[in-house]
This record gives sequence, C-alpha cells and structure tokens, in this order.
Amino acid sequence: MSESVYDQIGGEAAMDAAVKLFYSKVLADEHIARFFDGVDMQRQLLKQKRFLTMVTGGPNKYTGRSMRAAHRKLVEKQGLDDSHFDHVATHLQATLEELGVPPALVAGVMQKAGSLRDDVLNR
Repeated sequence: MSESVYDQIGGEAAMDAAVKLFYSKVLADEHIARFFDGVDMQRQLLKQKRFLTMVTGGPNKYTGRSMRAAHRKLVEKQGLDDSHFDHVATHLQATLEELGVPPALVAGVMQKAGSLRDDVLNR
C-alpha cells in the first residue's frame, strides 16, 4: 500500500502549518477576506485542517457539512463565484509550494480541490 499524500507531506504537523499559512494568505486578500467576516476563525481552522487531512488521505475526522451546503449562503447572499474560488485555490497552491511540498503532490491536491468547484459554487 502506498503512503498517502497526508503522510508524504508530513502528517498532522504539516496540516497545522498549512492551514495557518493558508488562512494568513486568504485573510490578507481583499477579494475574498469579506467572506470570513464574523467567522470564528479557530473553528474554521479546525474544520479546514480536518477537511485537508481527509482529501490528502489522512485520518478522516471531517464531520462538517457538504461543500454545497457549507457554501450555499455565500453563493446566494454574497455572490461567491469562480473568481473567488480561483483566489482560494491560488492561495492553497502557494501555501503548499511555500511549505516545500513536492510539485507532483501539489498537483494532486490541487486536482482534488478543483474537483470541488461545482459543489462549492452550488452548480
């Protein structure tokens, strides 16, 4: 059995570092930061860590709503669209690259993230 991406990039410690760095980028981005106004960021970081752990093949402790349900109000009431998704994806890729994740693993994570676009955007 091959090692999961989660294990290959450093497991839980890598997820902690990635989520913190990722949200520092997201919250500094004027195009998308508004979507996090009023959000409990400690809770958000934990949800994101669990989600990233799951999609990279680590222990599945993600118990959050589906991507469609979690983002529905953002699409309907705040206009979440492809441009916002692209900004988030760019920050995810930059985070992984900055943390030294090998390009092939970054590509795999980005492919999984991209496969969620229609669910996140409720299409």
